[in-house]
Amino acid sequence: MFQRGSDDVFRAETLDSLPWLKHGFGTRLSVEWPGISQLATVKQIHSDRVLLVGSPGPQGEGDALISNLPGVGLAIKTADCLPILIADPRNRAVAAIHAGWRGVVSEIASKTIHEMCHRFDSKPEDLVVAIGPGIGPCCFEVGPEVAAQFQLSGRTKIDLIETTCRQLGRNGVSLGQISTSGLCSCCNPELFESYRRDREASGRMVAMIGVGMSS
Repeated sequence: MFQRGSDDVFRAETLDSLPWLKHGFGTRLSVEWPGISQLATVKQIHSDRVLLVGSPGPQGEGDALISNLPGVGLAIKTADCLPILIADPRNRAVAAIHAGWRGVVSEIASKTIHEMCHRFDSKPEDLVVAIGPGIGPCCFEVGPEVAAQFQLSGRTKIDLIETTCRQLGRNGVSLGQISTSGLCSCCNPELFESYRRDREASGRMVAMIGVGMSS
C-alpha cells in the first residue's frame, strides 16, 4: 500500500518499514521535496542504461541509478513514465529507475536488478520494489508502431506496470515483493504532472530513495 504524507509525497509502506531508508514519490504539490542537498541525478534519455553512483551530483546519461552509499539520495523525474524505487534490505543498497515505454520494452527494471546483483551481491528474492504513480492503461493508448514493441497489434492500450511486473517475475522477483500505487498520473490532474495530458506545459515530479539519510 501507498500512503500520502502531509508533505504531499506518496510512500510505499514496504519501504517505509526499513528504518535505514528514506524514500518518496513526489507530486505536483510537493514543491519542496526532497529537500536535501546530497542528491545524485541523471540526464534521462529513455534508455536501459544503469549508472553506479559513487558521489552526489549529476551522473551522466541514463535512466537508472544504483548505490549503497550512505547519505546520498538517488533522484529521477517523471511525468507519466513509471518511477520505480528498489531496496535491498540485506545489503542496504538502493535503486531509482525512470521507465517510460521505451525503458519498459528494453527491460530497464530487470537490468537494474542484474546490476544490483553484480555490484552489491543482491538477491532478487530479497528485494523490495515500489512502483509509483505513472500513466495507467486507462490513459495510455498507443498506435500500431508502439504496440508492436509489446508484441501487440493495432491501436491498443498498454499497461506498463503489468508488463514490468511480468518482466521482474521472470527475473526472480515475485509479485509479493512489488508494491504499486494504483494511481494514474494522467487522470489525476490535481495531484500529478502528465506529459500526455499537458504536453509542453507539464512539469516533472521527483522520486527519490537513499540509504542512511537525514533531512
